[in-house]
Amino acid sequence: MRLLVTRPEPEASRTAAALCARGHLVDVVPVLRVELLPDADLGPPPWGGVIITSVNAARAAAAHPRRADLIAGPVFAVGRRSAAAAREAGFAEIASADGDAADLVRLIAARAARRSQLLYLAGEDRAADLEALLAPHGVALRTVVVYRAVVATALPPAISAALGAGMIDGVLHYSARSAQAFADLARDAGVDLKPLETLHYCLSAQVAAPLRAAGVARMRVAARPDETALLALLA
Repeated sequence: MRLLVTRPEPEASRTAAALCARGHLVDVVPVLRVELLPDADLGPPPWGGVIITSVNAARAAAAHPRRADLIAGPVFAVGRRSAAAAREAGFAEIASADGDAADLVRLIAARAARRSQLLYLAGEDRAADLEALLAPHGVALRTVVVYRAVVATALPPAISAALGAGMIDGVLHYSARSAQAFADLARDAGVDLKPLETLHYCLSAQVAAPLRAAGVARMRVAARPDETALLALLA
């Protein structure tokens, strides 16, 4: 199949390599570009632990001037990829929820000390309000934005043409923000996604929501919010 990968780099190229190894033809067109914010004010330590819900948060921790303070304690990661990125950033004590925000809340509620404030290294746009979700469990949280995603200005003309001509068999979506950005950029390019035979592969129902709102009906949603389950849809 000819597939379109819309996630930011460097993950987009890693996904493309995995797809090419399976025999697919892949176009890498990130609709978002991630900017780290190394001057983010973390506030005073100590923290009872650090929370990350994306690979980008781990990269931001690794690039922050106060990296040594950050990696000194435990980190709670939403999934395996973010946990692996935390390990690469230098964290030694890592707990992974291996799931979504609800799984992460359960993990933190069960394992975090109630006496110390946790530090949430967040993106500018967040799908879940962790502060509100953790409040009933008595967990105090300080949220600090350490990265942001910038939307691309347009789809490459060749990709818009291929999409409109029905030459793209599938598009992979990894976040609600990128799915919304893709739908908006396709509309701006004059491409109506609704009648196309193109299949949209979504990491979760939450990721699929912006596409459904745009009238897209041809989509498949991963059984679990991880890449292994997403790529399994291509079988």
